[in-house]
Order: sequence, then C-alpha cells, then structure tokens
Amino acid sequence: MKQLTIVGAGWAGLAAAVAATQAGWHVELHEAAVTAGGRARSLQQSFCGKPLDNGQHVLIGAYRDTLSLMRTVGLKPEGLLQRLPLDLRFADGQGLNLPDWPTPLNLLAGLARAQGWSLHDKSSLIQAAWRWQRAQFECEPTWTVAHLCDASQLSPRVMLQLIEPLCLSALNTPIHEASANVFLRVLQDALLGGAGSSDLLVPRVDLGALLPDGCLDWLNTHGAHIHLGTRLSAEEILELHHNASAQNATLLSCPPWEAARLTADIAPNWASQCAELPHSAIATVYLQCKDPNFRGLARPMMALHSEAKAPAQFVFDKGLLSNQPRLLAAVVSACTTERGLVAEQVRAQVGDQLGLKDLEILQTVVEKRATLACTPMLNRPEALVAEGLWACGDYIRGPYPSTLEGAVQSGQQVVAQLNQASHRQRLN
Repeated sequence: MKQLTIVGAGWAGLAAAVAATQAGWHVELHEAAVTAGGRARSLQQSFCGKPLDNGQHVLIGAYRDTLSLMRTVGLKPEGLLQRLPLDLRFADGQGLNLPDWPTPLNLLAGLARAQGWSLHDKSSLIQAAWRWQRAQFECEPTWTVAHLCDASQLSPRVMLQLIEPLCLSALNTPIHEASANVFLRVLQDALLGGAGSSDLLVPRVDLGALLPDGCLDWLNTHGAHIHLGTRLSAEEILELHHNASAQNATLLSCPPWEAARLTADIAPNWASQCAELPHSAIATVYLQCKDPNFRGLARPMMALHSEAKAPAQFVFDKGLLSNQPRLLAAVVSACTTERGLVAEQVRAQVGDQLGLKDLEILQTVVEKRATLACTPMLNRPEALVAEGLWACGDYIRGPYPSTLEGAVQSGQQVVAQLNQASHRQRLN
C-alpha cells in the first residue's frame, strides 16, 4: 500500500489528496486549522446567514484544472460560479468589456466600443497584442510589466485602465515590480485559450462551498483519513522523513514560512529559500450600504479608479452574486496601508466613485502574505525537498503566479512526480 502524508489542506493540498487517492495512494491529510481551504477559505463571521470569505477570489475561464477538479469531486462550477465576459468598466462607463464572442472577435469588438479610448489607445493595444503573439508571449526575463508596456508602446490610458488592474489582480504585484514573462503567460492562456478563457468566474457561494467542502466529502467517501485541527511538529516531519521511501512519502502543502520551519533541519538550503520569498498583501473591505434607496450596483463587479488614497481596484456586489443584499466587497491588491486607514480610504472611494452614501465598514480582512511578490526571475523552490519529502503550493516553481489555478496545478503535478518515482522503484 502506497502511503502519502499531506500536511496542509489548502487548495494545493486538497488537489494533491484527490489526485493521490485516484492513483491508489492511502492518504493521511493533516490541517492545523479547523477548516480547510488555506488562504482561500470562508470565515466564521456571516452576513444574511451566509459566511464571509477571507478575500474576494476570482477565477478566469482559462483555469481548467481547477474547474476539472471541482467536477471530479461532484461539484458543478456552472451553479457555483457566475461567468462574466471580461468587464473592466468603471462607473463612468470608461474601460474595456468583451462580448461573449469567440476569440479574437471578442477583443476586437470590445476595443471598437471601448468608451473613453481614442483611436491611438485602441491601435496601441492591437499592435502590442500582435507583437506579443508573434514573440510567443515571451520577453526578456528581467523585464517588469512596466518595461514591457514601454517596449510595446502602449498608451498611458491602456496601461492605467487595462494593464495595471489586470496585473494587480493576476499577480498581486505593481506593474513596475511584476514579472512581464509571468504576466504574458497569464494573458496567453486568457486570450488564446479558446472560448470563454478570458471570462471572469466570480463565486456565488462562500469559498468553503466552492471547493474545499466538496473535496473533503469526496476524500472521506474514498477512504482518505482527514485530521482537521491537527498540527504536525518539525520532529514528526523528521521522523516521517527517516521512514520515507518511494512508497511512503510526505507532502508539505503548508505556507512557505511554515514549510521552512518544518524542514530547517532536513533541508536547510531549501528551507532558507522558502523563508526568503517576498510576499504581497491583499485587503478586502466589506461594506454594508444602509441607504434605503440602494438597489444594488449596475453590474456584479465594477472597476474602480485607483490611486494612493483610493486604493481599491474592484468592488463586488454580493447581493447580485450570493444573495447578500447591500453587501459590497472591495479589493485592494498589493496593499501596503494599515488596516484601519485602508478601510476608511476604501469607504470614501466607493462612496465617491459609485455615488453611494451611508456606507458602513462591516469587516476588513488583510492577508499580509497573501501571494508571492511576482517579480522578474524570482527563484522559487523546487517540489522535491529531500528523499521522500515533497512540497506543493502556489509558491513552488511553476508557470503560474500565486493563484488558485497555480495551487491546484502544483498539487496535481507533484502527485504525478510521486507516481513516477513509485513506478521506477517497482521496476527496480
């Protein structure tokens, strides 16, 4: 019997547990928290009888591995996610939105009707997209997204209203710091990934119901042993490592700083690499609109004009999405401001830009180490830590930034490597 101990039940750990169970491994899944989901989980606090989340996570249609995993465990993405053609319009109508048409007709049509964009703005984006495709969506590894935009001769308006919000939402890193190569990779999947790849998929349920709860149910049904509220010590990881083989492995699916602590005596160089990874914060400000005349926003998701004192990039109407009337969730990617101040700034920003009054701050969630700071040539650790000891997560080396899709892919890919190692041992 192949035995796999997984430490951490975030999205990467859950994806690994499902893949390993399918491949015939006996899975022991340990999670220190009392709920699964990691940094994409629901909270104890509720509104209108439904949980709030630790952040407003959004998928895109190109996230096929995540959608496939949902179906594998018996979930139906069509009912759990609101599919929206890419819409980055502001309250004043300016910005880009794409119709539900095949690629590249949707992009051309969206450009043709983009309000507030001059002919120069539109032509600069078309020419840049053509150059990116001709270069197979690759560029110099040292380039930032800002450098890419300069080299592509994008207009300032396109940079401000399209590239910057896309970069912040996908990489959670400002354009003057973000890796251009990783950004281009996400764009390639979104723009050339087939029908619906650029669509935004916004949760209509809490994050627990979106994936983790379904994975736990499926794993329980298929014989995995799940231990929530159980934290393994570095000594226990060391003992597991001493007993490791290709048929008896341990997989760390915890945050990089925790993985570094657990492996400091086993693989000090790997642990040091994890500990030194740069991170970026995300703040989500939940606002309740108490204006009796408020009937909801014009769209489930709206872009916001963002600057230093108005830091949110997007606001979501939870009434339209998850039947939580009068609840808004505003997202501040790459947040560098203190919790209380950012909440007040966002309340003023949403009120001013959307013409809303009587906004009350309901909850402010700040994930200080929400994602990797996705900088050029970032040296991310490998999945193999030591003999019989592996790691997965959105910080492990791979093509994607710190996204839900990156986490799911990492969990599935490390199980594929485990299967190969087990197969080689049987042949020998």
